[in-house]
Amino acid sequence: MSDSKGTVVLAYSGGLDTSCILVWLKEQGYDVIAYLANIGQVENFEEARKKALDLGARKVYIEDLRQEFVEKYIWLAIQANAIYEDRYLLGTALARPCIAQKQVEIAQKEGAHYVSHGATGKGNDQIRFELSCYALCPQIKIIAPWRMPEFYTRFRGRGDLMEYAKKHGIPVPVTPKSPWSMDENIMHISYEAGILENPKNPAPPGLYTKTKDPATSPDVPDILEIEFKKGVPVKVTNVKDASTHLSSLELFVYLNEMAGKHGVGRIDIVENRFIGMKSRGIYETLAGTILYHAHLDIEAFTMDREVRKIKQGLALKFSELVYNGFWYSPECAYIRHCICKSQELVEGKVQLSVFKGQVSILGRESPQSLYNKELVSMDVQGNYEPSDATGFININSLRLKEYHRLQSKVSTKQNE
Repeated sequence: MSDSKGTVVLAYSGGLDTSCILVWLKEQGYDVIAYLANIGQVENFEEARKKALDLGARKVYIEDLRQEFVEKYIWLAIQANAIYEDRYLLGTALARPCIAQKQVEIAQKEGAHYVSHGATGKGNDQIRFELSCYALCPQIKIIAPWRMPEFYTRFRGRGDLMEYAKKHGIPVPVTPKSPWSMDENIMHISYEAGILENPKNPAPPGLYTKTKDPATSPDVPDILEIEFKKGVPVKVTNVKDASTHLSSLELFVYLNEMAGKHGVGRIDIVENRFIGMKSRGIYETLAGTILYHAHLDIEAFTMDREVRKIKQGLALKFSELVYNGFWYSPECAYIRHCICKSQELVEGKVQLSVFKGQVSILGRESPQSLYNKELVSMDVQGNYEPSDATGFININSLRLKEYHRLQSKVSTKQNE
């Protein structure tokens, strides 16, 4: 091997791709530091550490980012009611800037001039990782093997990677992986590629790993009460057994458990990748689905109508920015600030049912409620004069009358 080209911090998962990339980077002359982010995925981190060291990593960082991921990224998405193309709750997209931030910190600490990842050249993750890294450290250099001809012409598929792994003593699973790609964190798990690339085919039996089949889930719902302050969940209570969960990580894990038990959070969609192609993805977003519905309800209860309209537009833009990898852009920072400002009075409790794949809102209460029972009541007049509505309707009808008067004149003229 020639003299070292420098130090590279590799976002390492312990799987086949990044294990081969680790060895390949060393083969190219780089000094490799492996970095594993614990964002709630099921993983034997100590086994992955040993594997990386055995493959030649000079050092291995294992960073527990679960609480940071929940509090600094997921909570913002809950406050925003963030959702991409009406259905996707952004589980993977939210994790990438969190992972990248720590990767850059490690690179700076270690004096590394390079960072690397195993994202493909066709997906969104390459964009999310790299835009985040460049924003946080403009002088960083990025090695993206799956975009380098010398790498992707050598490794044209899983078979080539398996052959390389055997040749270089890289441990590989005895049994083949599932015939699709999976990405997991505390917010969700995604399934794509492989046999899922035919969008006509339903998800195969046994694909879902986090949620029970709603058809075979319990026949009795769990009733939960979720308390919000400034748009963030601060307490979850199970009404049946009175158990409470307070810390951010604890209550999120508990909601994951409840959603999984009742089959809540499954979606199967075709989405538009930022790079310009459509892809089929299947997702399980558990606690995120419960909190999306609960927050939507308490926000509508406590937020002024016109403020909410503006905030909805900001949330749509925020979702697109997160999906496309622009978390650290100035426009996203501005929108995050506006969203947080909008949440100052979003406070209260929402009671809901989790049952057979569905989240059903049962009731809500709030000291900041804009709901006035006396004003809206059918039985009490309240501080409202019904006859005022006549003028309100007349004024609003002017535009409609004029529009249809003109259309009648045009139609008559055309028929002459």
